[in-house]
Amino acid sequence: MRVENYREVLRQYWGYDDFRGIQREIIESIGSGHDTLGLMPTGGGKSITFQVPALCSEGTCIVITPLIALMKDQVQHLRRLGIRAAAIYSGLSREEIITTLENCIFGGVTILYVSPERLSSELFRTKLRHMKVSFITVDEAHCISQWGYDFRPSYLQIADIRKDLPDVPVLALTATATPQVVEDIQSKLAPPDISLTSHLLPLTSFNVFKMSFERKNLAYVVRQATDKREQLIHILNNVKGCAIVYARSRRRTKEVAELLCEAGISATFYHAGLDTVVKDQRQRDWQEDKVRVMVATNAFGMGIDKPDVRVVIHIDCPDSLEAYFQEAGRAGRDGRKAYAVLLYNDADHRKLDKRISDTFPEKEYVRKVYEHLAYFYQVGVGSGYHATFEFNIDKFCHAFRHFPIQVDSALKILNRAGYIEYTEEQDNQARVMFTIGRNELYRLEHVSPNEEKVITALLRNYGGLFVDYNFIDESFIASQCGLQPQQLYMILKNLSEKHILHFIPQKKTPYVRYLQRRENTENVQLPPMVYEERKAQFRERIYAMVAYATNDHVCRSRQLLRYFGEEDSHDCQQCDVCLSHPHHQVSEAVNTPEAHAILELLADGKPHHITELRDIQLPTEALNAALEYLLREEYIFQEDGFLSKKL
Repeated sequence: MRVENYREVLRQYWGYDDFRGIQREIIESIGSGHDTLGLMPTGGGKSITFQVPALCSEGTCIVITPLIALMKDQVQHLRRLGIRAAAIYSGLSREEIITTLENCIFGGVTILYVSPERLSSELFRTKLRHMKVSFITVDEAHCISQWGYDFRPSYLQIADIRKDLPDVPVLALTATATPQVVEDIQSKLAPPDISLTSHLLPLTSFNVFKMSFERKNLAYVVRQATDKREQLIHILNNVKGCAIVYARSRRRTKEVAELLCEAGISATFYHAGLDTVVKDQRQRDWQEDKVRVMVATNAFGMGIDKPDVRVVIHIDCPDSLEAYFQEAGRAGRDGRKAYAVLLYNDADHRKLDKRISDTFPEKEYVRKVYEHLAYFYQVGVGSGYHATFEFNIDKFCHAFRHFPIQVDSALKILNRAGYIEYTEEQDNQARVMFTIGRNELYRLEHVSPNEEKVITALLRNYGGLFVDYNFIDESFIASQCGLQPQQLYMILKNLSEKHILHFIPQKKTPYVRYLQRRENTENVQLPPMVYEERKAQFRERIYAMVAYATNDHVCRSRQLLRYFGEEDSHDCQQCDVCLSHPHHQVSEAVNTPEAHAILELLADGKPHHITELRDIQLPTEALNAALEYLLREEYIFQEDGFLSKKL
């Protein structure tokens, strides 16, 4: 396919005259049938790289993405453009899934979005073998890497899909990947006949295209803040325009939003525990500038297309630079000046250290959770194979006196070890069933015009509602009735209270499924790849985050780019470090883990005895070399065996 054909499709559907960045190279590569890996920063235009070649190819492009909200939005957007798109995710009825898959087989779907969990379904795999697939797109491809910050075991199913479709090329896309993760993505997605498990083999199967992760319009700032709330209000009063504030917990999002409203700053909050209709409404209010500030957990942001965010503020420190970079990157996607601010103090360091033990509790504790899980569900030794249970973490913790954070971590470790499948929050679609007969329904008198519209729309679009519950698409019914989703939700609740129908709202429910028969607790094995290696990797990411927050000698942008493997970087001249040292280029030798660790030790401004360096878990030779350099260049001083930082 010629480049001009791709441009023509781009102009026809999106109205752009030409591609930007590395879009064209990626499109030409996958369009020519080559396995392709594209590394593009947030806002780099990833969607275009698979949507354009999909329209220029025969068959169905399968897009694997973990973000249900994103796939729904993209399907609606593509359909408005006249592109035949569909999505399959948890919550759809079996009939809806079969209809969608058969439409793919008969050529009625050009782009099919699928959640990774769906790949293991026998129904999906059976139908897939009869489809003409143009290529497979793996969005958020870092999720397939055990070294990625957001590893998801369900992504490993993609390798099996490749065995079913050996001649179908793969396009992997990510906005956050270190060099190690880039290598691992290629290894995990390698064609069935190529083994890349050995480091002796070259990674030649993928065409790799990388855009610089540099954001020239984005100023990174770390603000040492004793009183974070005061600093937050100060920043929002001085940086005008739309903002996102990221907080660590659901409770904190509400507290911070209330604080901002009391200070006269328009704000709302968002987290995964809110009802879907409420989340949709709040997101819409923020996107339409009815609310200025969105205070949210990391559940907010993926797929959010709002280019005019002027500032992203982290009031709590993320676990990794990958997470920070992706969330901070939601500022300034319109190309105008924007800010990414991290509020940091000594308490953050302690909290980050605690996250290591919270995320990797002792192995005996993990085994104890496994045992208690069996008691909770009355699963005997040798039984339980493939049994699935709805999991109420609060009830479980109350029954066995556990804390939710550690239980959640233990279940994830057991998941990685292959004992259980732990689905944190499975999106269950809303369901409806009429509780009165059809004749009775027609004789109803006390219903409002809008209620009548909703009843009519339900009867027109769904069969068997008088016999059994049906999954419904609330946004579809709302649009048919000319209502906002929040209005539809309230109408369905009212109809439920009037006993005309029974409405079960959409909810997110965690599930636990036994992948093998229950073992005796003492036989539960947690190998190094599941526990020690991942714990070490997590600790490294935590330390990299701390080093970034405390290193006030090296340009913030340069620190981030180096972390993602861009050695040829330069000072941005707009971050807090560059602005505080406008005429002083700090040597690259400071930008090492050993130098970071020493400077971090002295960050509290107090003298520390040189013997405290023994507690730093880094190679002694490299640590001594860093110490010698820092003393020679007068970044730090030594007096009577005590080290102190230059003021």
